[in-house]
Amino acid sequence: MAHVILDVKDNKLSFFFEVIKNFRFIKVEKTFTDDEPSKEEIIENIRLGLKDIKNIEQGKSKSRPAREILNEL
Repeated sequence: MAHVILDVKDNKLSFFFEVIKNFRFIKVEKTFTDDEPSKEEIIENIRLGLKDIKNIEQGKSKSRPAREILNEL
């Protein structure tokens, strides 16, 4: 079985799925949009977060109060 990755404009996505669901030989496993991080990006972000925590615990970095971070948002 071959795998194909396509970029489809958001406003055309529902039309695209309407068309391909009529082909019995096509199976859609998962869809991704630009605002969804990939599995690799999620793993990398977790790894970097754990590294930051380790550096804070070892005194190599300073932590910030959560309130300060929330106020920036």
